[in-house]
Amino acid sequence: MKRLIAYIMLALSLAACKKQNVKDTGPTTVVTPPVTGIIDTSRTSWWQKAKFGMFIHWGVYSVPAGIYNGVDISDPGSGHYGSGEWIMHNLQIPVASYKEFAKQFNPTAYNPEEWVQLAKDAGMKYIVFTAKHHDGFAMYDTKYSDWNVVKATPYGKDVLRPLVDACRKYGLKIGIYYSQANDWINKGAANGGFWDVAQNGSMDDYIDKIAIPQVRELLSNYGDVLEIWWDIPDEMTTARAAKFSPVLALQPRTLTNNRLNQNWTGGDFDTPEQNITASSGGRPWESCMTMNDSWGYTKNDKNFKSSSTIIRNLIKVASLGGNYLLNVGPDANGKIPQPEISILKDLAGWMRINSESIYDTYASPFKFTPWGNATTKLTADGNTNIYLHIFNWPGGEKLHVPGVKNQLLSASMLANGKSVNGINDDTGITLDIPVGPVDNISSVIKMVVKGKLQVEVYEQGPEANGSFILSAAAADLHNPNGWDDIHVENEGNPNLGYWTNPWAYATWKIAVKTPGIYKVQAEIATEAGATVMVASVNGEAVQKTLTSTGGYGSYRLVTLGNLKIANSGSVTFTLAPDPGNWQPVNVRKVILTP
Repeated sequence: MKRLIAYIMLALSLAACKKQNVKDTGPTTVVTPPVTGIIDTSRTSWWQKAKFGMFIHWGVYSVPAGIYNGVDISDPGSGHYGSGEWIMHNLQIPVASYKEFAKQFNPTAYNPEEWVQLAKDAGMKYIVFTAKHHDGFAMYDTKYSDWNVVKATPYGKDVLRPLVDACRKYGLKIGIYYSQANDWINKGAANGGFWDVAQNGSMDDYIDKIAIPQVRELLSNYGDVLEIWWDIPDEMTTARAAKFSPVLALQPRTLTNNRLNQNWTGGDFDTPEQNITASSGGRPWESCMTMNDSWGYTKNDKNFKSSSTIIRNLIKVASLGGNYLLNVGPDANGKIPQPEISILKDLAGWMRINSESIYDTYASPFKFTPWGNATTKLTADGNTNIYLHIFNWPGGEKLHVPGVKNQLLSASMLANGKSVNGINDDTGITLDIPVGPVDNISSVIKMVVKGKLQVEVYEQGPEANGSFILSAAAADLHNPNGWDDIHVENEGNPNLGYWTNPWAYATWKIAVKTPGIYKVQAEIATEAGATVMVASVNGEAVQKTLTSTGGYGSYRLVTLGNLKIANSGSVTFTLAPDPGNWQPVNVRKVILTP
């Protein structure tokens, strides 16, 4: 227990050196927020300013489209639930049987210029294409395996080449996904479970004779590549990963993600998957997400997100300083499914009006705003634009922007240019807003303030009765070693979810007026038989063993214990697992009651 508290206190001291936030009610220390999420180097600057890209998962797996021998992997009740591109693995399809699908892959409707135009219209600046996924099938003309689109299909043509040409024609950059360590067809790399003797072989031979030569082809034959997107580094030791260095040197400006080696470290950017979580330490990051539940085309997966959700996801990613990589999964004919086209067209409509508030922006300086998110941009004349993305239009005709110390120069609705009146006051800026929103997805107000942005440190003050209600959305999240750890989910009623890393934790800065003993309660949901949660302040801690509430959607208010807060003023409250006794828990809020 003491070791856990010591770890948390050390982590908090380090985090405090890195993080600046905005004030709600508390001390008035003025700080200049860091421009988090932007590292302006010659290698990363264009990519980080671009903000938005298209992921394309396309391959032989689009032929079975999620169904094999009567089993539909898009059905959660099938016992083999999963994404379309994992069908060979999930259903343990023999190599010879899976290879038969290539004989049916003949995408005569493939029109890469249509794909690129859709991406460009939607506001995307780059495309990342699956040159080879885990089934080992190369979607280009490779000399190092006959298991490729040219030699193994009736289509008989390289599909990557015309996509690269179309990207360059329409001004988009091209990135390449390559599964370097999982290959269920080429011998030696069926990591995650060999189920066919045809997969047997040497992993090192696979790396030396297939993976490295193919990456060399991709970096030699297709012009400038924006990024290489590695995936799932099973068995990818430091020595094996190092073998790729000479090949990557062919294009030293090409970015790489953090999935090359088995330590999930290194590379130029991190890759939260299916969630929006900013990387710690200011590392660049790119959140990749699907439109439905599957990456590869899955015929019966109709669980598409709304256009509103996807547009707001883009905004949230930008407001945290990251990039958004949104996936499409074309079918075996080469057509992007109509629901995905409809979403892209809705994105196009919103971005035509509001793209200024996304491109070339910095992260929000505000810790928590109930009305939505924000992005910022430095102007050529030394002032700052603040873009307020309003999801929840206030009930009255006033909108408060907390903690801004700069003089307000102007404010207007980005959609129609109509002026919005506003005044500076002691707590920030208050705007006189229209009665209703101009856009039900996100109405954007553009504020221009004088000089480089200055805000006040965010500290949550007590309620009228002296209690603190700490929401999931207002937490600072700390993920010491993971790309898919604790994050905020569920827009309507947010919670801390996917808390799988026992070393990840959440903190809140609070402004204590009345020291004393506080009852600590948390609204939680879990399936755990037994899991231990720890609450702490300034070295004082309480812990509670939590048991199942009935599932991750069944919330219950649980008392963790009584915690002494000895001093008034600025205090950091921490909620953390006991690393030795942890199973995931969802948390909606924490209540501290004197």
